[in-house]
Amino acid sequence: MGGIFATAQKEDCIFDLYFGTDYHSHLGTRRAGMVVYGKKGFNRAIHNIESAPFRTKFDKDTHEMEGYMGIGCISDYEPQPLIVRSHHGTYAITTVGKINNTEKLTEQIIKNGSHFMELSGGTINATELVATLINQKDNIIEGIQYAQDQIDGSMSIMLLTPQGVYCARDKMGRTPIVLGQKEEGYCASFESFAYLNLGYTDLRELGPGEIVIMTPDGVQTLAKPGSRMRICTFLWVYYGYPSSVYEGVSVEQMRYNCGAKMAERDKGKEMDADIVAGVPDSGTAHAVGYANASGIPFSRPFIKYTPTWPRSFMPTIQTKRDLIAKMKLLPVHELIDGHSILLIDDSIVRGTQLRETTEFLYKSCAKAVHVRPACPPIMFGCKYINFSRSNSEMDLIARRVVSKEEGGDVDRTILEDYCNPDSDRYHKMLDEIKKQMGFTTLAFNRLDDMISAVGIDRSKLCTYCWDGQE
Repeated sequence: MGGIFATAQKEDCIFDLYFGTDYHSHLGTRRAGMVVYGKKGFNRAIHNIESAPFRTKFDKDTHEMEGYMGIGCISDYEPQPLIVRSHHGTYAITTVGKINNTEKLTEQIIKNGSHFMELSGGTINATELVATLINQKDNIIEGIQYAQDQIDGSMSIMLLTPQGVYCARDKMGRTPIVLGQKEEGYCASFESFAYLNLGYTDLRELGPGEIVIMTPDGVQTLAKPGSRMRICTFLWVYYGYPSSVYEGVSVEQMRYNCGAKMAERDKGKEMDADIVAGVPDSGTAHAVGYANASGIPFSRPFIKYTPTWPRSFMPTIQTKRDLIAKMKLLPVHELIDGHSILLIDDSIVRGTQLRETTEFLYKSCAKAVHVRPACPPIMFGCKYINFSRSNSEMDLIARRVVSKEEGGDVDRTILEDYCNPDSDRYHKMLDEIKKQMGFTTLAFNRLDDMISAVGIDRSKLCTYCWDGQE
């Protein structure tokens, strides 16, 4: 995943760029960068943020950089923004999205006589690939549209030139870009809350495929938005910060709604839960919604340690990632011992962390652990926003269970049956997940209830990871 931010101001913009970019730190854990443009031209800083937070790494840079326009990013993968020299002139570019056909595009570009400079983890830097595609066309607007059309996946782009900042939301609107304004200038941001404490007020959201140019004096539309949108629903369930708002829908409110709908589904079921708890942080609002709707008291039987872990500094090795996630959760034994806990997490992906959390609760003398993931079983690897770089859907616990049950790979029709919460196959899958994970009971949120909790038309939501519908 990743987050992007841009600002254009009548005076120096570095303060707003620094804090606006930092407010996206929940979206990425590995790389971060800023580029500014001013009287001295372009100035760039890129750092690894795996071992220290954004503000620590970039504090010195803020005293050395100056300019009136800038772009910044937090990235899980490639170093960016990049500074590119081409027939369009010199520009800086940052992106958020996913490219599934990198190899095909790379071969095509090299065949046409171009080459690549940047490598990230031994592969082509995705942002450089986007820039190279843009450079195939005679002007930047056509280049951005060409790049987005050629990419299998999704791609939102911010491109900084001496004339202004081009902002382009991906053509299906899978990730957001929202504009803010104040007397000193304008900003564009993945997260709408990122600019509120900087004095900006909401201007508007870009539509799918819309391209604008932002200067200190205003925002001009260069390409009108398309009519179709498929924004990622997982933004509300997990990725988004609680204060985030997408398409006018609050993340915190949506999670609360999810919890309430799960409680409605549980009415009348035999269950001895005496407290409701959420796995911090994204599970908390879901749990509050469930508690208020069910009448079962909300409790915090474990706390996330944040003084030295304000965000997840995650190594690339999965076993170390799981260990760090476990180390951050501290038990409150008095709220666990002898209690039957209804536990809500945002999702179950691989299952490793939630299984360890459940074991941790039992070791702390919990009487029972009833689990309610806030979204349906994840059945398909994300094709659009880098939910995971894994190339195998067998990393997903639901798919592993299906494969075991069916004796290997299964066709699409059978998978669709496993996605149906009213089918026998679905309930067999849940029973096996419950057994493997050690839960007392297990009930996933239903897709129809989750969509209802968002409150916007289903046709505008991407639900691919749950139902395989593009």
